[in-house]
Amino acid sequence: MKFLDLAKVYIRSGGGGNGCISFRREKNAEYGGPNGGDGGKGGTVWVEVVDGLNTLIDFRYQQHFFAKSGQSGMGQQRTGKDGDDIVLRVPVGTEILDEDQETVIADLTEVGQRIQLAKGGNGGFGNLHFKSATNQAPRRANPGQEGVERTIWLKLKLIADSGLLGLPNAGKSTFLAASSNARPKIADYPFTTLHPNLGVVGVDNAEFVIADIPGLIAGAHEGRGIGDRFLGHVERCSVLLHLVDGTSDTIAEDYRTIIGELEAYGGELATKNRVTALNKIDALDDEERAEAQAELEAAVGGSVLMMSGVSREGLPEVLRAVKAEIEDDRIRSKPAEEAESWSP
Repeated sequence: MKFLDLAKVYIRSGGGGNGCISFRREKNAEYGGPNGGDGGKGGTVWVEVVDGLNTLIDFRYQQHFFAKSGQSGMGQQRTGKDGDDIVLRVPVGTEILDEDQETVIADLTEVGQRIQLAKGGNGGFGNLHFKSATNQAPRRANPGQEGVERTIWLKLKLIADSGLLGLPNAGKSTFLAASSNARPKIADYPFTTLHPNLGVVGVDNAEFVIADIPGLIAGAHEGRGIGDRFLGHVERCSVLLHLVDGTSDTIAEDYRTIIGELEAYGGELATKNRVTALNKIDALDDEERAEAQAELEAAVGGSVLMMSGVSREGLPEVLRAVKAEIEDDRIRSKPAEEAESWSP
């Protein structure tokens, strides 16, 4: 299945049906009064989060969603039929943005969430509605209310506990394959990963979800390489795992390149908790390992873990460090959630 995380959609709710002007015309009814029915209500456009989806690819082939209009009222006090609603089914983690791609209409993070995007128009009143003691033969009816038409953007942000960062060929896909059942594409050329991958990682009888996104290069925020739009998939993560290629001749510069792209992207990514690991140490001898670790620690300003996705050396220690950060983040966020849910 192809991966699509951004889609432009045109929606329109149905208009209400017109009210009817009608009078009784029956053989045995000497005084035929008004009997025009009301118009039916127009269909509403909804968006609903469903399980089993992980892409917006369906919206590449259909971008227009128009709900049915309500039927007009009829004689003999018959109300017009309501228009059918339309439901846009999206995966967990979908953001609904306005046409400007900045205003967030809704952020859907749980299966079963259902949001109204465009309400259907009300049906007009028929002349029976206007009958009164002083106006027993009204010759007026209301037109149906028009539907709402708007353009929206659907933006998918994957739900993961941890996100992988690094330059192309830093070993992110190899790490994901070594630590989970995910099978991302692995090759010895840059930009092997062209779309995000998710894997469920297990360590010490605990599991968490980790997301691998395409590699970043210097100037990604300006559109170089694949760009930085895939960073949106790690915005929800509790911790970022930054992998640095230990065989590179510019280890410190490689590290600073990624940090610079995070800062250029904006938001909370630059300040999000990070675990930094020096990867591919299986290709280094003891002296080279010590030099590479010292260089990276000087750039990070803190401790650096050592690992190899190929030989799996140091892999459990890295997973435990990531797991500890995830648990700490959940503990920190729990009091805030309890405070929001409590009301005096």
